[in-house]
Amino acid sequence: MSIIDLRNMGVLVERVLRNLSPSALYEEAIRHEGGTTISDTGALIAYSGEKTGRSPKDKRIVREPESETDVWWGPVNFPLDSLTFSINRERAIDYLNTRPTLYCIDAFAGWEPATRIKVRVICGRPYHALFMHNMLMRPTDAELADFGTPDLTIFNAGAFPANRHTTGMTSTTSVDLSLNRREVVILGTEYAGEMKKAVFTFMNYWLPKHGILSMHCSATASRTTGESAVLFGLSGTGKTTLSADPKRLIVGDDEHGWSDTGIFNIEGGCYAKAVYLTREAEPQIFDALKFGAVLENVVYDQAHRHVDFANTTITENTRGAFPIDFLPNAKIPCYAGHPSHVIFLTCDAFGVLPPVSRLTPEQAEYHFISGYTAKVAGTEVGVTEPSATFSPCFGGPFLVWHPGKYADLLASRIRQHQAQVWLVNTGWTGGPHGVGSRMKLANTRAMIDAIYAGELALAPVQRDPTFGFDIVTRCPNVPTDVMLPRSTWPTAAAYDQAARRLAGLFQQNFTTYASGVSEAVRQAGPVA
Repeated sequence: MSIIDLRNMGVLVERVLRNLSPSALYEEAIRHEGGTTISDTGALIAYSGEKTGRSPKDKRIVREPESETDVWWGPVNFPLDSLTFSINRERAIDYLNTRPTLYCIDAFAGWEPATRIKVRVICGRPYHALFMHNMLMRPTDAELADFGTPDLTIFNAGAFPANRHTTGMTSTTSVDLSLNRREVVILGTEYAGEMKKAVFTFMNYWLPKHGILSMHCSATASRTTGESAVLFGLSGTGKTTLSADPKRLIVGDDEHGWSDTGIFNIEGGCYAKAVYLTREAEPQIFDALKFGAVLENVVYDQAHRHVDFANTTITENTRGAFPIDFLPNAKIPCYAGHPSHVIFLTCDAFGVLPPVSRLTPEQAEYHFISGYTAKVAGTEVGVTEPSATFSPCFGGPFLVWHPGKYADLLASRIRQHQAQVWLVNTGWTGGPHGVGSRMKLANTRAMIDAIYAGELALAPVQRDPTFGFDIVTRCPNVPTDVMLPRSTWPTAAAYDQAARRLAGLFQQNFTTYASGVSEAVRQAGPVA
């Protein structure tokens, strides 16, 4: 057992346990955390309390002279003054100093040795310590002994509320990031994902500042050639499903950087959705939820500790956190060469976008900034049509710079390394939701396989008159009649009307970002 002295950070607790093993953290959790238990597969089951998901409206970035002009202020990055940050920081440390025991995790973010950062997490719950042990890169004993001063420190006092009367507070929850002090303060939420995304938010500032593209995406590599690919996509587009390809190695499932030497995973683990999880559908993730993993907010059978993944009584946002090397096809170390393919996944419920199309670098910037997908009609009375969803760079809540900064870095790397960019629609064909049908997964897999094999690079294409990109018209093992969406609709006129409407939604959304990109990128969008 290692005890660390953190008095230089204001932490006066004598028993600060540093980098405990999973076994020791299990012991601490069972002894000191009410409701925590062990599943029948050996995972630690823990609960985050009232908050079972992130609180994006309570995230704040400190407005500081050194970084003020770098930050894209607005609905994603709410400003906080330095005095309020200091008040919240002192409130967090005061609470942590009341705990009999604290837990410290010193680890790394970023697999590339030259660009990784040192992260320190100080928390009062063993579950939080085990979570971050899994989600960061675990140092060797020698690296831990020589760890030195961290580049980013997280004070997790989530069990203690923020004071709503403090200037700038809108609730009892506050997640505050100071870019200059390189510190995060968490109050009023015990949801572990806040720590993970706080690290990613910091890396979304730190990496671009050093000329490295940070990406909210998954990444895979060929088992034979090592050729890599990155896949972007919002929830429901199939990013996880298409990345979990047993024919390829997985570099990572969520957060990556693209530097001068290639791509690298920012994380040391995976934070997978567990709702409705089955071994039949996702065997690799199911089997990874074993001893050492954390299962968050799940319901289980009291007698046998068997988890009911279909039970959403607590939340639909049930999660499992585990080290990436729990996956049999993980590429360790988690970095690879420059991607040959950049794939944007969208689930277009309007049924307009083609199954697969090629993008120019300018079109890649436009669609990257747009971050489009569509959701099917909900249960609200009178709602009968799909709704468009746009999230800049496919990770809007975690951006710090203007989206144009990330898009410019992406386009420059695409050009430099001659990566091919593809837009793949996993949504509807033959009409919108309610008329057409969902694209067959087998067809999408065949298209992704053909991209990796280089077969679509030479495939025939047809220019889309509305969106301007090149539609791939033939793909091995995919029926030709599904490749051109206009021909699958009941009438061409109905398709044209839907295409113009979707193009208008793209244009309307892009007005928010147009001032931060070049004229060539602005012209790369659709024509309504």
